[in-house]
Amino acid sequence: MKRILVGIKRVVDYNVRIRVKPDNTGVVTDGVKLSINPFDEIALEEALRLKERGAADEVVVVSIGPADVQAQLRTALAMGADRALLVATDAPVEPLDAAKLLLKLVEREQPFLVLLGKQAIDDDNNQTGQMLAALWDRPQATFASKVEIAGDALRVTREVDAGLETVEVDLPAVVTTDLRLNEPRYVKLPEIIKAKKKPLETLDPAALGVAPRERVKALRYEAPAVRSRGVRVKDVAELVAQLESRGLI
Repeated sequence: MKRILVGIKRVVDYNVRIRVKPDNTGVVTDGVKLSINPFDEIALEEALRLKERGAADEVVVVSIGPADVQAQLRTALAMGADRALLVATDAPVEPLDAAKLLLKLVEREQPFLVLLGKQAIDDDNNQTGQMLAALWDRPQATFASKVEIAGDALRVTREVDAGLETVEVDLPAVVTTDLRLNEPRYVKLPEIIKAKKKPLETLDPAALGVAPRERVKALRYEAPAVRSRGVRVKDVAELVAQLESRGLI
């Protein structure tokens, strides 16, 4: 069976204004809307489109996190994924451990393609896809804005500093997706109801042979400084004078 594995992460919804806890130990998540990471949602949409074009037989979505991440996995199932896997852990999961866990699932599921968002909007690490490709010893194509399957190869148009670059990699491969790849579909109520009956399996990291551990510790969280009000200047001379007075030039 030609299978695509899609990794998703639960994050604070991008429309929510982030608030730092009073003790500066993290951000407030209680009572805050949590959603699928936008880049991961794009990865899932692309997997579903590949399946609809006949390039895949099954789309399996996986997430790593606490038990209530099932809500986001059910959303992914409502979008059209066939099965869901939850690696349940309350411990913080850093990119290397996420890649190791995904590798175990790759070995189990044997997908011909793994799709991930290029980064998560909460930590912006942009590491998991690359680490998975290295551990799996398979090709990778990052920041994809277009994905085409050509026989046993994958042609990916990716965004680079100079513009667009097209690369071709052998399958199986890992692809990370960028914003311009597609626009995820809207989930309708009948699909949400159907998703409740789709299989969702919960796995233990220990059973997969991976013990997530903390390598990087955040000591303090602070909100960005309040932006001061701008000053309107009449001409270039006044602009230069203002910059000089602030020691900027």
